[in-house]
Amino acid sequence: MSTERHPRIVSVMEEARVTPLELFFDLVFVFSLTQVTALMAADLTGGGVVRGMLVLSLLWWCWVGFSWLGSVVRADEGLGRVAMFGAMAAMLVLALSVPEAFDDLPGGLTGPVVIAIAYLTVRILHLWMFWLVSSEDHLLRHQLVRFLPSVLGSTALLLVASQIHGDAQTLTWFAVLAVDYVGTILGGASGWRLTAAGLFAERHGLILIVALGESIVAIGVGVAGSPISAPVIAASVLGLAVAACIWWAYFDVTSLMAERALRRAQGEERTRLARDAYSYLHLPMIAGVVLLALGLKKVLEYVGDDVFHDLSEVLPTLPLAAMFVGVALFVFGNVAFKFRSIRRMSLHRVVVGVLLLVLIPVAGGMPALAALGLLAAVMVGLIAFEALRFAEIREQIRHEEEG
Repeated sequence: MSTERHPRIVSVMEEARVTPLELFFDLVFVFSLTQVTALMAADLTGGGVVRGMLVLSLLWWCWVGFSWLGSVVRADEGLGRVAMFGAMAAMLVLALSVPEAFDDLPGGLTGPVVIAIAYLTVRILHLWMFWLVSSEDHLLRHQLVRFLPSVLGSTALLLVASQIHGDAQTLTWFAVLAVDYVGTILGGASGWRLTAAGLFAERHGLILIVALGESIVAIGVGVAGSPISAPVIAASVLGLAVAACIWWAYFDVTSLMAERALRRAQGEERTRLARDAYSYLHLPMIAGVVLLALGLKKVLEYVGDDVFHDLSEVLPTLPLAAMFVGVALFVFGNVAFKFRSIRRMSLHRVVVGVLLLVLIPVAGGMPALAALGLLAAVMVGLIAFEALRFAEIREQIRHEEEG
């Protein structure tokens, strides 16, 4: 895959790294994450959170397609650049329409229909580029043919969802994602190509940082317009500590081992590993961070507003649960990612994930700031335990490629 397959398509090299254009593309995903958080915050109910997660899953699948494309075609050269800018425009339109994903606002275009058309545009651009790349690769072209029904089927169901309301609409969104996610598995992985394994892994790590950035933004949004105070500083530092622990849990050694495993794998083994560990198992980690951002936003609102709230006030059940469940979801997703990549089960992380869920009723009786402190204490305890318990093996993993 090191030569050009088409005069305007440049294939990537095995050791290619993320390009500035791909980082630019990811900025649109940053905006879409803020839109999902705002969508859930505007409808702080169980149904609102479920709908937010459905929208996030749809947006994630848009991003995933171009992470695969970028591991085969240079994103910043020739038609790759054109496709990236086209997809960015469609993703931006999709993100702008997120507030109307389920309930169209008066005036203007029909939001749910705009989402369906924007989604189809992203997917068609992705398929078009792969179709050009596959001109001399019959296995890849057959793979695209098997993949096409899920693209058309999911868009058709999105259009159906745009014409209905309530529970039926939400269930249809579940069907949309089932067609995409299950359809991709049923289509197999034998024809897909993944040339630049390091680039592919790097992009997924960077998108996790993007999601963590949303949690930091949520802290700022939560205290917008509030005077700086000791409780605001304490809550902000605790929120940052939780985000830092998530970063540590992923980047300290897990991401390194997973990337090396992906580099070693070849052929269909590599594409299946990339699909399972990255395209699928990164979604619960991203979703967990978004839920954490939702909870942090509410905590900061409570500690920063001394007019309508006081420091002894507890968080409502849903944002409290979002915060704890979000971190637990990240932990479970991280465990699954590590197991799928290198076949090692981190049982102590499973225990911590379960503990976070068990502690929700306890945190529900505590002031908002204390509940966040409890969450931070659990996560800092996890990282401290691992740093001490696995100190020697950590050093070996982190430095085995040096020299």
